[in-house]
This record gives sequence, structure tokens and C-alpha cells, in this order.
Amino acid sequence: MTSTPGAPTKAPIKARRRALTIRRVRLARHLTQLVFAVWIVVAAVRHQVSDNAPSVDALCPMGAVETLLTWLTTGGYISKIHPSNMVLGLAIVISTLLVGNAFCGWICPFGAIQDGIAWLRRKLRLPSLTVPARVDRVLRWGRFVVLALVMYMSYTTVKLWFFDYDPYVTLFGLHWLFEFDPGMWPALTILGIVVVGAFLVERAFCRYLCPLGGVFAILNRFSILRIRRSAPTCTDCRLCDKACPVGIEPALAQPFVSTDCIGCMDCLTTCPVPGALKLDAPVLLGFPVRPDTATPRGKAAQR
Repeated sequence: MTSTPGAPTKAPIKARRRALTIRRVRLARHLTQLVFAVWIVVAAVRHQVSDNAPSVDALCPMGAVETLLTWLTTGGYISKIHPSNMVLGLAIVISTLLVGNAFCGWICPFGAIQDGIAWLRRKLRLPSLTVPARVDRVLRWGRFVVLALVMYMSYTTVKLWFFDYDPYVTLFGLHWLFEFDPGMWPALTILGIVVVGAFLVERAFCRYLCPLGGVFAILNRFSILRIRRSAPTCTDCRLCDKACPVGIEPALAQPFVSTDCIGCMDCLTTCPVPGALKLDAPVLLGFPVRPDTATPRGKAAQR
């Protein structure tokens, strides 16, 4: 039997192509994160040196969430809400319903900071914490608790209540750099805890505390596009689980990954089996709009 000329090189060529694809997608994501982070920093500097430039909270969709109850009940807005908040909020809702949550994985500057911390931890070979599955499931409800608290307090105080505690505003607002106020210590303490938490657990704030993450988790249930796992194709290598920065387990998806997905695509680019993970539309495929897609970290242990 004669071998086909060039056959021995097919596998290495495919491996190289796949490695190149992984690098390109990750580079595109990190460059996108960097561009938005730099843009926010530039906007913060402009706001500090000019009275006419908007603050960083005007460039965040969270403002739309904070004023939602006031708008629904009175038709008005809480103080310091910028029209850009409402535009961004609407854009986020529409984009998430169409393509899923890409904001957290590709755009959010604070998510980029946490990704950078995780990269630094790996480079320094610092240990990380493994959160037990049951504890992880409980802690993820923290996003919804914070979301409810922020919406309620913003409604009752008629102002951006979360502004004084939001680690995103604290870090990127640059108030601590241009005009330090001793009253900022509570906000700086919260920011410090979040940074330490990011060293211990990758994207800990995104997983457990971010109120906007709670909004995305809800909207993701109705998204047209979701990452789907093909059980017959999947080899259970679990490489996708290791790649996920927010600790969900695509390898256990039945069939769609958890609504906690941040759309970073790391699982798709890491998966070595073509077709095992892919973007699909649950509505168009006839699956329920709200399937039980949660993939908690403990399901594998329960099998």
C-alpha cells in the first residue's frame, strides 16, 4: 500500500492553521479591549481638564439601568443621567438579543483590566483559588442582589447611587489622580478588594458582583445567537472549560452554554474538534427560547 504524497504534513498544517486562528481571534479581542480602555482613559482626562467633556459614567450603559425604574414610573430620569446612557443602554439590549453578550468579553474596560490581572498572575506564577461548585453557584447570585440594590437605591434617592461605589468609575474616572478627596476611601477600598479578588479568582467581579453582568445574564436567555455544544462530536477533553475566563463549563452544555457567557470566544478558538462548539440560533433551530442551559461547575462531579 502506498501513502498519499503529502499526507504526513496535513495534520501539522491543520494544527498550525488552527494555532494561527486562535492567535488572531485573541489578538483581535485584546486589541479591541485596549482601544476601548484607552478611549475611556482619554475621555476621563478630558473631563478632568474641561468642564464641557462628559464623565466616564456617561459612557457606560449602566446609567440606563439605574434610571430604568424612575423612567418607567414617572417618565423622567434620575440626576446626572446623560442621553448617551440611554442610547448605550438601548444599543446593548438590541445587540445582546441579536448576537449575545459581546460587551463583557470585547468592550468593557473593567473586564479588560481583570483579564490583564489574570495574565499577570499567570506570568508571575501566582496561585489562584478554586471556588467549590456549590459556593460558586451561590456567589453568582450576587450580581442580581447588587443589581436589585442599585436599582432600588437609585430609584429612592433619585441619583446615580452606585457612582460612589462603582469600581469602574473609581478606576477610570481618575478623580483620585487629579483631585483626591478623603471621602473616596470607601470607593478605593472596594476597588482594592476587587483587584485582589481578580488575582485570586479570574474575573471575580464579573462572576459574582457586577450588576451589569446580571442584566446580560438575563438578556442572554433570549439571544438569537448562542454557543452550542454538539454532544456526539465533543470528546470531553475539557479544554474549553479551562479556557473560560468566567468559570463556566461549555463541555457540559445541554446543548447551549450558560447564560453567564461573556462572548469572548476563547472556548471556540481553544476547542480542537471542529463542530464540537459553534455559534447557533436556538430560536431558529426550534429549541426553547429559555432552555435549562446552566452549566454549574459541580455537574461533572455529580455524574
